[in-house]
Amino acid sequence: MSNKDLDMSFLDHLEVLRWHLIRSGIAIISLSILAFICKDFIFDTVLLAPKDPDFFTYKFLCNISQSLGMGDALCIKESPFSLMNITMSGQFSTHLMTSLYAGFILSFPYVFWEIWRFIVPALKDSETKVTRGVVFFSSFLFLTGVLFGYYVIAPLSINFLGSYQVSQTVANQISLTSFVTTVTTVSLANGIIFELPILVYFLTKIGFLTPEFMRTYRRHAMVVTLILSAIITPPDITSQILVSFPLIILYEISIRISRAVIKRNNL
Repeated sequence: MSNKDLDMSFLDHLEVLRWHLIRSGIAIISLSILAFICKDFIFDTVLLAPKDPDFFTYKFLCNISQSLGMGDALCIKESPFSLMNITMSGQFSTHLMTSLYAGFILSFPYVFWEIWRFIVPALKDSETKVTRGVVFFSSFLFLTGVLFGYYVIAPLSINFLGSYQVSQTVANQISLTSFVTTVTTVSLANGIIFELPILVYFLTKIGFLTPEFMRTYRRHAMVVTLILSAIITPPDITSQILVSFPLIILYEISIRISRAVIKRNNL
């Protein structure tokens, strides 16, 4: 930490933080505007793609089904529902909401870098060396989580809920807002969830977490996982369960990361 940083008052730090947040906000808004302009690509190529039977995930499951000698058991040959808009401003408001989601996802590496630039001056030289590459790994995990949610969780959730019927006399006509909200929130939620190893790394580094603590409270963590999944996903039990699976796996991975950090500190 430099002498200049030490001499800064609390209000000076707030001023520095304000400019980091302003630049982050500008990045999000700029990319949101770009996403808004690229409406055809965002909706036809990306968001509405999981509705198409030719979507990558469905074709992959179909190939697995056929290679295992199960025939077309896992194949999806037609969309189980139709989309519709039921409010006057529905499509426009969905367009705006989706553009903001896209802007945040695309700008995440830069936003995290801005936040990290604010934190770094408070770290010691030894701590700064240990945390090299944190922006890259955080961005990589976030984007991996988003892709996992988009290609795995969202299509499975959409296909199950879209094809489920309590009676053959009831047809599924899903609102555009409901469909888009499911895809965007599930994808974004998984991006945030995949940051867990980074969080555990830093909490272990400062001595707040230990692998023994995480193993002891594993059952409690599972309950928290289900609650967290219920908060960050659309209000249906299927999405909550599907999102909780990667979170549980990441928790186990995080225990091993915490153990590796402790072992490295003891060397």
